[in-house]
Amino acid sequence: MTVVHTSQRVAVLADAQNLYHTAQSLHSRNVDYTALLNAAVNGRELVRAIAYVVRADNEDEESFFDALDDIGFEPKIKAIKTFGDGSKKADWDVGLSLDAVTLADHVDAVVLCTGDGDFARLCSHLRHEGVRPEVCAFGESTAEELVDAADSFTDLSEDQERFLL
Repeated sequence: MTVVHTSQRVAVLADAQNLYHTAQSLHSRNVDYTALLNAAVNGRELVRAIAYVVRADNEDEESFFDALDDIGFEPKIKAIKTFGDGSKKADWDVGLSLDAVTLADHVDAVVLCTGDGDFARLCSHLRHEGVRPEVCAFGESTAEELVDAADSFTDLSEDQERFLL
């Protein structure tokens, strides 16, 4: 990840569901959120770090939420919705996007930790607002349009010993 200035103010927004499912499906491991946050900040001033998580009523999730908090992430928690047909959904795309747009006036860079191509338009908007959009995600499953829309891309799969537990 290239740093323009070490004095940059940075917000880190992590799509925990996207990261979890990708790390599990590609590597059968979990993400090391301490390493992720350190790489995303990269020696700059951290203004805010938010992890968007879903409450699925697993026994381990409260300790995960607490661990995120201890690392320096503010966990934003959404309950999973179950529909009449049995399908389930919990999506943070709008919440993450709104937070990025709101934080844009207070930071120089926004690091999106997700491979979801839906955020490519957000990167374009952030750049238009004078904010540097950066992405940290697993290269194999990151949408090409997201990589193209970001000013920098950190491929977590390229350093699995650092970014995976």
